[in-house]
Amino acid sequence: MYDCYLYSSPPPVLTPSPPFLATTHIHSLHLCPSATIFTTLPFCRRATTEFSKKTMPMSFITVSRVDGSKAQETLTSSCIDLISSALGGRVLEFSDEWFAAAENLINPAPPIHKPGVFVPAGAWYDGWETRRHNKAPADWVVIKLGVSSGKVHGFEVDTAFFNGNHAPAVTVEGAFLHCGYPDATTVWEEILPMQKCGPSQRHIWKLSSPTTKAYSHVRLNMFPDGGIARFRLFGTAVPVFPDNPDTIIDLAHVSSGGLAISCSGQHFGTKKDNLLLPGRGKDAGNGWETKRSREPGHVDWVVVKLVCAAKGAPGYIEEVVVDTLHFRGNYPQAVEIYAINSSEQHVTSDANGWELIVPKHPCEADKEHTFPSALLQNVHGKVATHVKMVIIPDGGVKRLRVFGKRAALAGN
Repeated sequence: MYDCYLYSSPPPVLTPSPPFLATTHIHSLHLCPSATIFTTLPFCRRATTEFSKKTMPMSFITVSRVDGSKAQETLTSSCIDLISSALGGRVLEFSDEWFAAAENLINPAPPIHKPGVFVPAGAWYDGWETRRHNKAPADWVVIKLGVSSGKVHGFEVDTAFFNGNHAPAVTVEGAFLHCGYPDATTVWEEILPMQKCGPSQRHIWKLSSPTTKAYSHVRLNMFPDGGIARFRLFGTAVPVFPDNPDTIIDLAHVSSGGLAISCSGQHFGTKKDNLLLPGRGKDAGNGWETKRSREPGHVDWVVVKLVCAAKGAPGYIEEVVVDTLHFRGNYPQAVEIYAINSSEQHVTSDANGWELIVPKHPCEADKEHTFPSALLQNVHGKVATHVKMVIIPDGGVKRLRVFGKRAALAGN
């Protein structure tokens, strides 16, 4: 059993200082079989002060609009949503949420519509909606990233089903805090300049280059008020690694910089990216599932880039875990795991050099299938930048864990 490395600093002493409510960080991620997620005070409150003008302007980065049909190839194939609630993103503070809650912004599920449904505040909306006639320049919401920090590549503001009450324009700002929470003295740096928004549509923007700085918090501003269904912050995690080079970490974990770069297919609303998320999730929708195959010999697969593989820090693999939690009548019959050491960021599933490290092994429902070093092959003394999981012939997997040491710092 491996010890869990805590990716962010311990929670600070809680000394609330208006206008921001102090809450504790998520200070542990599921990086090994015994790890858990610790959270407290998962709520937030409306601020009592005016819109802060402590903002540094953006410089030397241009922004381009991305068509929704090209979002996959442009951003989501190489980035994660850094603020997704599934990753641990948290809404810390907001100016107002009279009609609809700000926490809806970071829901990983697509927004839904319930025409004719009313709640005490008014019509029901799946998003964040503020009151009319805002006297401040903008309404705003502060969000803590689900990882220690991340570099930003792009943004999505989805105004789905908000028509006549949508946000006319938005900006996004970022800040990096070593610990604690943003307050009235926090200086925000503009990372997305003012962009116009239309009703009931996806608005996606890509930066000409990723931000040079990493941010731990972002602030979404909408001018002057209105509604937004979802907010996505596309980027790459900047992990904080343990000082001890022999510490065992999950090389594939999203907070380590792991990324599911390609797969044979994904179905039933599930995504390959879910395989690398913290914890074990609440249901099968939080995993990866493929459609039923009808052809003899069919297999499905997913390729995962391991920690910082593009930065010359691949890993030595010591244990693999394939978790089929919540997959009962739809788990794979068997699984195989391959590894490769490649200088390429995006390695294809049929690239030369893949080596089998977990031979074909039968799967069971609702189970963590653990393959310790004694059951692995072709890993001793070899570094790996990517792994490929093959499921036979199809089915669903909840999580994929690849425990090991970072090769660049390994002490052997």
